[in-house]
Amino acid sequence: MSNMHNPPHPGSFIREVYLDPFNVSYRMAAESLQVSPSTFNRLVMGKSNISPEMALRLSKAFGRSPESWLAMQDYYNLWQARSRVNMDEVKRMAFG
Repeated sequence: MSNMHNPPHPGSFIREVYLDPFNVSYRMAAESLQVSPSTFNRLVMGKSNISPEMALRLSKAFGRSPESWLAMQDYYNLWQARSRVNMDEVKRMAFG
């Protein structure tokens, strides 16, 4: 199990690390990424996930590897799933 406690959605990370400190508007960032402002807004608001295509765009525009953007999304999704999925009835299967 990950030691990370409630990791941020990548959109929050983008807002807190890249946009707010440098006064970059959502529209400016969307233009740089070549996506619609509504698409970028959904990501920053945590209403959509980073796709492989978005990871490539973010990597070029903001830095970090595409893999790190996808990993951040996966950590967030897995943490969310752990908080809502009941594993009590899941049974381990024996192979071999």
